[in-house]
Amino acid sequence: MPDQKNMLREVAIEAISDIAQHLPLDCQMFLIVCRPGKADFDLVLPSPEANLNNALDALRRQGLSIDGDNAYKRDLCDIIVGALAMGAQNSNPPPAGHWGQRFWDIGREERGMHEEMVATLRESRQVIAMALKTGAPDWFDTDEKVALHVTVQRIDAAIAKATQ
Repeated sequence: MPDQKNMLREVAIEAISDIAQHLPLDCQMFLIVCRPGKADFDLVLPSPEANLNNALDALRRQGLSIDGDNAYKRDLCDIIVGALAMGAQNSNPPPAGHWGQRFWDIGREERGMHEEMVATLRESRQVIAMALKTGAPDWFDTDEKVALHVTVQRIDAAIAKATQ
């Protein structure tokens, strides 16, 4: 297999040189050979001035989609989910200037809003519970008092769920 791959590499390099002579000066060229599902035959030969990001852009214009299943996308999504989770935990921030900072910040902001909501629920629960404990005002009828008890139970359940 290595001999076959090396032979292909040599033939490809020669062919690239021949093709490059016929390309406009501002073109970039890539030769990509792969065996789906295996890395044993992967061969990526860019021309010296080529940029792989430009190759991805060209593939997208030809129909490559983020909806397809591939390892790059799975890894990228795993990194984003991890950055969101780390931000929510306020731990392991990305290095300065890293593209993942945006997602870490989103996780941090979401956690802040979550904590604020839980604090508001706790305060509201205390107010309602105190009103019930000290005797709800006479202008509350029985149904309204029952509704307040149910509301306290719902708040307790929401707080328990949010703080698991």
